[in-house]
Amino acid sequence: MKPTLYDTIALRCSRVVTTGYSTSFSLGIRTLAVRHRPAIYAIYGFVRLADEIVDTFFGHRQREMLDRFRSDTAEAIADGVSPNPVLHSFQWAVNTYNIDREFIDAFLYSMEMDLEQKNHDAGSYSRYIYGSAEAVGLMCLRVFCHENPQRFEMLRDPARSLGSAFQKVNFLRDIRSDYVDRGRIYFPGVDFNRFTAAEKKQIEDDIAADFRAALEGIRQLDRGSRRGVYLAYSYYMALFGKIRKTAPEAVTGRRFRISDFRKLTLLMKVTLLHLAGVI
Repeated sequence: MKPTLYDTIALRCSRVVTTGYSTSFSLGIRTLAVRHRPAIYAIYGFVRLADEIVDTFFGHRQREMLDRFRSDTAEAIADGVSPNPVLHSFQWAVNTYNIDREFIDAFLYSMEMDLEQKNHDAGSYSRYIYGSAEAVGLMCLRVFCHENPQRFEMLRDPARSLGSAFQKVNFLRDIRSDYVDRGRIYFPGVDFNRFTAAEKKQIEDDIAADFRAALEGIRQLDRGSRRGVYLAYSYYMALFGKIRKTAPEAVTGRRFRISDFRKLTLLMKVTLLHLAGVI
């Protein structure tokens, strides 16, 4: 069916949300095959809206807003339309690529956890990472493997590892805003007032293992998705490298980022590797 004007505008809104919030992911999406880009923009736009509700709408009725967002999402998917352009583009992606409702429910459950839970034990930590990051990676993998469901099953675990690595790096990068501003501690048993080198190394070793497992999966993606995913992987590896070189007491006092120049350098490097058939 030919897209309507509203379909086109809704997808454009999701793209604007993505580019406005994340230059890294935006560059990564632009290196995907053209056929993959609209759905990935739609997924990111959906995720970003939910994240805004729990992370920035303080002083408002966040619980009611998240409940309404969940209900609106379900209705959009069931009806195949929504007056909210970001939800409209998301329902299109869900219905077109058969994205599992379990992934969506897991993601929204993690957003709900952010409203209620400030400290995590091992169980809630795993559930939060699965919903907030791994499930999102699996949504994207549904898009990449739409024509090859067997590849989806083969790459499910590496995709989860990549989402897990990204989220744990985010936790380290955002300690100041999560802990100081919002009172959240995601890593079980860690006191950031006494963050030790041993605790930091244990977390880093866990992240490094996730990245190794993820890389094996990235290498098995088709060419239409491999370069974009590898670019996002490269950005996060560069960010992780900066964090690893930083003392524990300094990690809690700053937010890490990769410069625009470094991002462009990585983009050129990954593009050359892709053209050479290395990735």
